[in-house]
Amino acid sequence: MEPQKIKPKNNGTKQLFDNPILEALSRTHIAIPVSLFFILGAVLGWYAFTHTDLTNWLIGVLFVVGLIAFTFVEYWMHRSVYHIEPTTPARAKFQYTTHGVHHEYPKDKSRLAMPPILAVIISGTLFAIFFLLMGEAAYAFFPGFIWGYAGYLLVHYCVHAYAPPKNFLKHLWINHAIHHYKDGNVVFGVSSPLWDYIFNTMDDKRQSKDTSKAMETL
Repeated sequence: MEPQKIKPKNNGTKQLFDNPILEALSRTHIAIPVSLFFILGAVLGWYAFTHTDLTNWLIGVLFVVGLIAFTFVEYWMHRSVYHIEPTTPARAKFQYTTHGVHHEYPKDKSRLAMPPILAVIISGTLFAIFFLLMGEAAYAFFPGFIWGYAGYLLVHYCVHAYAPPKNFLKHLWINHAIHHYKDGNVVFGVSSPLWDYIFNTMDDKRQSKDTSKAMETL
């Protein structure tokens, strides 16, 4: 079942696993992964400054590149993996378990972030890959990448848990409301609309037309 064809429920939750341990592991309080990844990024950044031969300006550049790289990964994962076409029962189950349940219960705060154990495994694997490709530069690149992820988690949580602010950040609320409640095939960026503009998935016409209605759902 495609996320955009799932009728969102404004409250409640969904049991994904019969096993109570697996069910508990599929949920998390947002503070756990956000704190974990901000601390991890800070430790790696400290190591880059104190235990590598990287210059300060290069550390800064690599950090920014890592941050931008994450925004692309966020967009690509959301569009290509979480919204994979459910053409087989296995793909449909994968899609629903990883993302479709969020579209059905968008207000479920316990499932607004990847479970910490899975996130740690994936982040550890990514750091190992970056280190193999970049060497010690990974100690500066990965903090930007992982802080980008922590920032995304904060934005995603706030968009679903709080009313939109009365400033320019309001557009992040509008963008995600359109994705959830109007058309799941557009506006895949959560923390930034950058790649939606680059890959022409922002759909400004729909955004302009549906802004007021989308805001009513938040």
